[in-house]
Amino acid sequence: MLPKKSVLFSTLLTLTALPVVASSEGTSNAAKTYSPYANSTQATNVYWGDSHLHTGLSLDAGLFGNTLGPDDAYRFARGEELTSSTGIPVKLARPLDWMVLTDHTDLMGVASDIQNGTPNILADKKGKEWHEGFKKGGKAAAEAAFDLIGNFSQMTLPKQIVSDYSPGSEVFGRVWKTIVESADKNNEPGLFTAFIGYEWTSVPKGFNLHRNVIFRDGAELALKVQPPTTQPPLGSTDPLSLYQWLEDYETKQGGRVFAFSHNGNLSNGWMFPTEKTYPGGVVDKNYVKLRAKWEPHYEITQIKGDGETHPYLSPKDEFADYETWDVGNLDISQLKKPEMLKGEYAREALKQGLALEAKLGYNPYKFGFGGATDSHTSLVTADEDNFFGKSPSVEPSADRVNHPFVSSELGTFEGYKLVASGYTGVWAHENTRAALFDAMERRETYGTTGPRMTVRFFGGWDFTEKDVLSNNLASIGYKKGVPMGGDLTGGHGKKAPTFMVSALRDPQSANLDRIQLIKGWMDKKGKLHERVYDLAVSDGRKIGKDGRAKKSVGNTVDLETATWSNSIGDGQLTAVWTDPDFDSKESAFYYVRVLEIPTPRWVVYDKVRLGAKIPKEAELVGQERAYVSPIWYSPK
Repeated sequence: MLPKKSVLFSTLLTLTALPVVASSEGTSNAAKTYSPYANSTQATNVYWGDSHLHTGLSLDAGLFGNTLGPDDAYRFARGEELTSSTGIPVKLARPLDWMVLTDHTDLMGVASDIQNGTPNILADKKGKEWHEGFKKGGKAAAEAAFDLIGNFSQMTLPKQIVSDYSPGSEVFGRVWKTIVESADKNNEPGLFTAFIGYEWTSVPKGFNLHRNVIFRDGAELALKVQPPTTQPPLGSTDPLSLYQWLEDYETKQGGRVFAFSHNGNLSNGWMFPTEKTYPGGVVDKNYVKLRAKWEPHYEITQIKGDGETHPYLSPKDEFADYETWDVGNLDISQLKKPEMLKGEYAREALKQGLALEAKLGYNPYKFGFGGATDSHTSLVTADEDNFFGKSPSVEPSADRVNHPFVSSELGTFEGYKLVASGYTGVWAHENTRAALFDAMERRETYGTTGPRMTVRFFGGWDFTEKDVLSNNLASIGYKKGVPMGGDLTGGHGKKAPTFMVSALRDPQSANLDRIQLIKGWMDKKGKLHERVYDLAVSDGRKIGKDGRAKKSVGNTVDLETATWSNSIGDGQLTAVWTDPDFDSKESAFYYVRVLEIPTPRWVVYDKVRLGAKIPKEAELVGQERAYVSPIWYSPK
């Protein structure tokens, strides 16, 4: 028998090891609110995804040999290894958190029917011609594909074929059902979000006016409708018709959707109109109101060129000429003219939005930023060292750098100009359709050209250096201001707003060169302006009185081995900045651009791994970047 003292000690040990169970009535209010994360909807996590991907179900993807379907695309995005359509093993370095499959709605299902030679295809002269081209393969198949796409963009497709693959047809309904059910099957709240979506493929006269549509809802609502198309006589290329479809869906089905555009650089000035819209409409109060309502997001970077700005529009911005595509419209049936550029790039659109709001009462270009691949391979590969191209025809090979994306008698989009880009970071409290959709709708997003750097951006009136260095930067940011995508309003006298930004490098990518803030504003005379400020720069470089750091970060890229060194740049940069040129009576926007140190482009990896001969005109080195959604200031 143990001594009494030992028994008592043993009993005490047992009691202290047991959890204390108390009723809720006996718990103090302090204890009930102890955990700062319980019941919180504060956006504490960044979730990475691609909002624009095509499978073999899309017309152009299937025509160029994509044999992978929706389930394959989801498996790959979640980290599984696949074999590409051309037989190459491929896997992401890191899985994604979410994805939107956006197969083209026009001519859903036609690619496989052309390849198989179904009776309705063979009954049409053009359809038979396309089928025979595919049977021959090689150059004949490619010519057949380009001919079909050319007829599509110029709206000269056979009417019966359009009818056979439009909403209401058996094939169209079957393909849409496959897309919707695959998204629902692969959606696992908290682990991976699979959004239902589609691409509305308006391309009148070869001018790119494409929009992607994202559903917040699942199959229960999405299968009650069929998405719209653009080919006449059953469809329309006018964005107003898409807005009406979105309105009808929300009103009649009780769901939620929004749209976003991409590749304004291939629209020859039509993407961000200020006076007239295609086809012949006007930019009036109705247009700006509807666009402001239905398009809260913009795809600022992707495979077909970067869309932030152009050196013609931003001549004082030395980083403006990044992955620039400015030859012509989508099929190069018309060449680019300088006056068209104003209607093509995001920064200029943000400026024009201020003017339209002053004139018509709504800002149609008040959008957040995102990045996407727009890959037609079913593979979301946006990393330079793992780039599988736009379509199966330009998956890794020694000669793909010389395979043009588009070529016409007027010009060429060279193969080496394809861009390994991009992804979208979404700040949300959980990885679900509802949380991510709501975050995108409120514009709490940023786009990158591939790297997954972590960026926070807040605007307010009294942020301090102590705030940006705090361990709870985000909580302070939400408490004292608004996040990326938010609004600041007047009522603070002449006091200038203060902005807080923190950027942390992607642990699997390059160090950071600098954080920049781009301001755009409209003065009292209605004139629009822009200015770039360096907020933080690496390696102890100095920012001058003009707000710019003149000294370059340097370049450590080794072109012989496709490597670089993180011996330059910084792993993290932070800044608190007050606008030195603020005028409380002028409307403005502010967004952040984060630049990495120079790294090799994908063509250098092709040279090292495949022995590719790179044309001397090709860019070999670039500075990957993040574009953070703006914060707007309004005097009223």
